[in-house]
Amino acid sequence: MTQQQAPRSPERHTTPTGSNTSASAVERNGIDPVPDTERHGTPRSLFWPWAASGLSLLGIAYGIYVMGLGLNAWQAVVTGTVGYVLSFVLVGLVSVAGARTGAPTMAIGRAAFGRQGNKLPTVFGYVSNVGWETVLVALSSLGGATVLARVSPAFFARADGRTPTTGAQALCFAVTAVSVVVVGVYGHALIMKVQKYLTAAITVMTVAYMVLAAGRIHPSALLEGRPGGFGTAVGGVVFAMTLLGLGWVNCGADYSRYLPRDSSGRAITGWTTLGGVLAPVVLLVFGVLLNAGDPKLAAAAAADPVGALAAALPTWFLVPYLLTAIGGFASGAIMDIYSSGMSLLALGVPVRRHLAVLVDGALMAVGGWYVLFVSPGFFATFQAFLSVVGVAMAAWTAVFLVARWRGRRSRSGPSAAPSAGWPAVLSLTVASVVGLGLVTSADPNIARAVGFLLTDRAAHGTPGAMNIGVVAALLVAGVLYAVTAPLAHRPTAPEETDEQSAHQSPARRPRVLRRPRRRLGRQVPR
Repeated sequence: MTQQQAPRSPERHTTPTGSNTSASAVERNGIDPVPDTERHGTPRSLFWPWAASGLSLLGIAYGIYVMGLGLNAWQAVVTGTVGYVLSFVLVGLVSVAGARTGAPTMAIGRAAFGRQGNKLPTVFGYVSNVGWETVLVALSSLGGATVLARVSPAFFARADGRTPTTGAQALCFAVTAVSVVVVGVYGHALIMKVQKYLTAAITVMTVAYMVLAAGRIHPSALLEGRPGGFGTAVGGVVFAMTLLGLGWVNCGADYSRYLPRDSSGRAITGWTTLGGVLAPVVLLVFGVLLNAGDPKLAAAAAADPVGALAAALPTWFLVPYLLTAIGGFASGAIMDIYSSGMSLLALGVPVRRHLAVLVDGALMAVGGWYVLFVSPGFFATFQAFLSVVGVAMAAWTAVFLVARWRGRRSRSGPSAAPSAGWPAVLSLTVASVVGLGLVTSADPNIARAVGFLLTDRAAHGTPGAMNIGVVAALLVAGVLYAVTAPLAHRPTAPEETDEQSAHQSPARRPRVLRRPRRRLGRQVPR
């Protein structure tokens, strides 16, 4: 008999190869695995998008933030560098899975979390991406408006001649947001091309800024200042991890999935880590030296980092500085909005990839309005966001990597993905609760929901300064999943492989049609 095919999802239709590998065409691949015919490039190509993602003037402000925890200059440099490297090695390890499966990060997680259970970490990942988009575009608006107020106070400043108008902030927000959404809609090929050129342009302008601001730094300050305690130093490492790599772990495979399947795992990890860490470490050191030479800078940077860094610049360089700031923030937001679109599809929302990007852009606009016009202060809200998201992403990363490690070691036959992988879901939930109970927040609204495992004395002492909840979530999730996963994974019928289950949502899973049995004395027609 004729077998009737179920209607295909918009994200599973066959498209010409060129439509997914050309920068001038909108990418049609959704969360399905990238076909081998469309795989191209080398691990070295991953350097450019990750270099662009961290090459923004916000990296200078990060040095100010890390030092503001109570560390002296050399401690801030060391703890920041360690945190950056550790966190981006995790991004590199996650990226290997993209080349092996051809799927985006949050879709691969279905093999461990199950088809329905995977929605929990995907929501966390989606919130992380949209949150970072919002932060980056809002910072572009704050800094850009400050610069415009100095360039043309008659149009963009209030009566005092210094404070930017709401219209100036809205203009900068609109320019950055529209640019980010357009590139995100076109997808992977355009992103890889744009990020390469942005890296070169922003590097030149950033070096020019550093030369102009060099007179405000004092290298001797590295050896000055009272050092912070051990707990504060650990807190510096954790804070640096949340500033950089832990905000990207759920995006790693999204940019490596177009690489050939047999690409070197070490090369993927190495180029991803080098690209993600090289520029931020240089900017971190410069920010620390700048802060040590001008202690008042820290207070100004907490409210408006881009505007604070522009305070001493000559007027003729303000427009290039503005373009550098917007380009740097846009490069990070572009990668976030692309990955958030993938996460939305992994949640099972029945839209095409480029339409998912438009949904994310709308949410980014709402979040930007809160950061710009409702939040009591940027730094407190930003640090609280990093802590909460960092806990969830650390727990998810541990489960994801242990699941991939178990899959390689066991070399067992294929198994069907369950509706919910209870070991993974349990590990993520328990580790996230423990982690949130061990972090603190300066945002009064978020502080009520975290730190519940700390006494009041501990919250205001060394344990609170360490924000150890992120590391605790990573360790608890990894150990708990390693112990419980063998209890649940029993050999089952080979319905599909773990990698196949990573790409199929419940609504898209094909029905298994059995061939009718033959009855005695009668032939059943086909």
